[in-house]
Amino acid sequence: MQLELIDYGIILLYFVFVVGIGLMLKKRVKTGNDFLMSNRSIPLWITSLAFISANLGAQEVLGMAANGAKYGLYTVHFYWLGAVLAMIFLGVYMMPFYYGSRARSVPEYLKLRFDEKTRTLNAVTFAGMTVFSSGVSLYALAMLMQVMLGWDFDVSIWLAAGIVLVYIFMGGLTSAVYNEVLQFFLIVLGIAPLVFVGMQRAGGWEGIVKNVDEAKLHVWKGLASPATNPMGVDAVSMVFGLGFVLAFGYWCTDFLVVQRAMISRNLNDARRTPVIAAIPKVLMPAIVILPGLVILALQSQFSGFELPQTPSGDVDYNMTLPVLLKQLYPSGMLGVGVTALIASFMSGMAGNVTAFNTVWTFDIYQAHIRRNAPESHYLLVGRLTTVAGILASVATAYVARGYNSIMDLLQLVFSFVNAPLFATFFLGMFWKRTTGHGAFWGLVAGTLSAAVVHGLSVAEGKGGWIAPLHTYLSGTGQAFNIAWMAFLVCGAVTVAVSMFTKARPDEDLKGLVYSLTEKTPDTAKRWYQNPMWLGAVVLAFTLVLNIIFF
Repeated sequence: MQLELIDYGIILLYFVFVVGIGLMLKKRVKTGNDFLMSNRSIPLWITSLAFISANLGAQEVLGMAANGAKYGLYTVHFYWLGAVLAMIFLGVYMMPFYYGSRARSVPEYLKLRFDEKTRTLNAVTFAGMTVFSSGVSLYALAMLMQVMLGWDFDVSIWLAAGIVLVYIFMGGLTSAVYNEVLQFFLIVLGIAPLVFVGMQRAGGWEGIVKNVDEAKLHVWKGLASPATNPMGVDAVSMVFGLGFVLAFGYWCTDFLVVQRAMISRNLNDARRTPVIAAIPKVLMPAIVILPGLVILALQSQFSGFELPQTPSGDVDYNMTLPVLLKQLYPSGMLGVGVTALIASFMSGMAGNVTAFNTVWTFDIYQAHIRRNAPESHYLLVGRLTTVAGILASVATAYVARGYNSIMDLLQLVFSFVNAPLFATFFLGMFWKRTTGHGAFWGLVAGTLSAAVVHGLSVAEGKGGWIAPLHTYLSGTGQAFNIAWMAFLVCGAVTVAVSMFTKARPDEDLKGLVYSLTEKTPDTAKRWYQNPMWLGAVVLAFTLVLNIIFF
């Protein structure tokens, strides 16, 4: 189906709206802190929606639909196992450290807890990861414009990058946050009807059960061995690799999402932000994963729903949502659906760029190049860094073209950066004996071990650049195993080095280590205002869903 004038009008209206938000907020951005941290003035409902929307970019909307078609219901583990518990843990236990320390970023917290070299190492690796993730979002958007609108791939990349640049350059983090809230509602309005229409066409849930491989309709069944499930993982790598290491490493230490809670008005709002965000997170698979099952059911019954191939000859699962939009939506609704995807990609890119410019400005430039410049100088540096981040994202967008599921690529990147980082955080927050030398060399060892495992293993033709000694059945299985190995190596080296180096006195660690921090009493009069009780209810609901879809 071709887009009509009304569809282009809806897309154009969205572009005008997001740029308008940036222009409107420009007058409120007067200092580097305003541009990079929103001056900690964002209300709870905005931070909660922004928290989930910061992760609701290309890698989730497009990538999870791709994984839904590739792996089936096992993909929901990225939510029910790989997100909810970690989000609640962040709110209940970790936000008091982040918010109470007045750190402006996760690397800055590492500086307060450990030392400058640990902060710098994390800042550099995180900056690289955000640029890579931003490039994935940009690639996905350009691919969508090429397929749905017929635009040239290169033109699409530069157009999307230019629009994101304008509204971040003008309004900074606040502009990105408000656009993330807009994106959340656009995705619900644009993609949820697609799921409903697709389910109706496929014959409802009964039609999916009848026409989709039975192996793709379970969550836990088949995890005894990598060979007995489509994801190619076992229970150990799923629970330990994804559910513990990657989940906690991402949701508890990745500044991209943590930043959305850190800009809350007060500590209680900061703690509740990730817990409240966990509620829609539990339900999000119905919008972003179910389309993958729907297209499999439709392929068995109708023509026109076949997925194209990548240049290497693999099935391009990333095209799941674009194909469904093209085949199922009429004019008008097609414009809304395409706009929802464009919003998710641009917002995901913006979230990574705003995290990148904050870390670069505060943790690299201010820490090592110019320490005591006026706020107006850091505002200029933040804006120039935004331009550099956008240009680097354009370069990395072309790397993503070699993967048939962008989620596989991103999980691999997270296993290199977030997995060892979580080991450092876990030990640093709960073991006061952890030293700066231990943390630094643990991070180095963990990241290097991830590279070595990747170089000695192969999955779907990727890896094995040292020697292909082991083969994983999927890129996801490879990433999960790399993650837990990197976590263990980082933890072991951190403990060993810490035992032989001098620890900081207890007085310096107050507010930074759990045992030395005064516990904040929960004064909420209603249970749903208490992060712990609200989190317990969300976990109980998640457990019920796991049992139903076992």
